[in-house]
Amino acid sequence: KQYMATKAGKPLDLSPREFRILKFLIERRNQVVSRDQLLDGVWSYDSFPTPRTVDTHISKLRQKIEDVPNNPRYLITIHGVGYKFIG
Repeated sequence: KQYMATKAGKPLDLSPREFRILKFLIERRNQVVSRDQLLDGVWSYDSFPTPRTVDTHISKLRQKIEDVPNNPRYLITIHGVGYKFIG
């Protein structure tokens, strides 16, 4: 199965993991998702990512989906809790 994410009608160049993160958050649109939920839902059990790994991937994803990555509109940080996709 082939999936694609677009922005303004143009395909986004997302890594498989970035796509899974985006899909996971969109499926929980407007809900706060913790780093642990992302780790459980997106990473495999044979890898040992840290919560900082999540932050790094979210930052890279913002660079691709946000018009102003340092002032995000869609992928919001809920400090001390996790992330939320708004859209």
